[in-house]
Amino acid sequence: MSNLFEVKELRKSFGANLVLDNVSIEFPAQSATVIIGASGSGKSTLMRCMNLLEELNDGQILLDSQDISAYGIDLDSVRGKIGSVFQAFNLFPHLSVVQNITLAPRLVHGKSKDEADLLARTLLTRFGLAEKADEYPNLLSGGQQQRVAIIRAVATNPMLLLLDEVTSALDPVLIAEVLTLISELKNEGMTMVIATHEMGFAKKIADNIVFLHKGRVHESGTPEKIFNAPQTQELKEFLGALHQAGRL
Repeated sequence: MSNLFEVKELRKSFGANLVLDNVSIEFPAQSATVIIGASGSGKSTLMRCMNLLEELNDGQILLDSQDISAYGIDLDSVRGKIGSVFQAFNLFPHLSVVQNITLAPRLVHGKSKDEADLLARTLLTRFGLAEKADEYPNLLSGGQQQRVAIIRAVATNPMLLLLDEVTSALDPVLIAEVLTLISELKNEGMTMVIATHEMGFAKKIADNIVFLHKGRVHESGTPEKIFNAPQTQELKEFLGALHQAGRL
């Protein structure tokens, strides 16, 4: 399977604090790659570098073999190919669900109002939220808001979907509905990069898991390799801490 996305020798620092140190990861097309690691390991910074919300100090980010981190690149064009969802839902409170979803297809991708509306309602129906189409975000549960945020990202037909801790702000009861939606997208062939603390979900959905520790890739491999045969002491300690906390 060819790589759709690639991070090469990425370095990122904030002042004297080196957050990402020579990170290189390959992301095959139509695969789900899960990034794991303790808080402060660099997961969120890595995700923000991937969609160019953070400027790199060094290294490259390639999308479909194009260096999207190169000087002078059209950032709006690149971001139109990458869907991003973060733990804060970031829905516009003054817009209905349908209006939130249709905004980017209309303004960025040039769809007519009718085309965008049909697309939004089709996606909402497919993912079980048709009855919420004309409601406003404040009337939705946290799980419903996050599902709408993911649908909004998918509505632009991105080449790549980045999901950064999308369940961390949710009650446990609401997490399952969001994870179900992500699983459905995986089954449809969406290429995804997911940063998560949900290890059970990581085991189920990941084709490949990357373990970040202090800004470096310490191990990567299949879920079976990462969880059943960890090679480094850092990963063993991380998994041990999760086991003690009842999260593994």
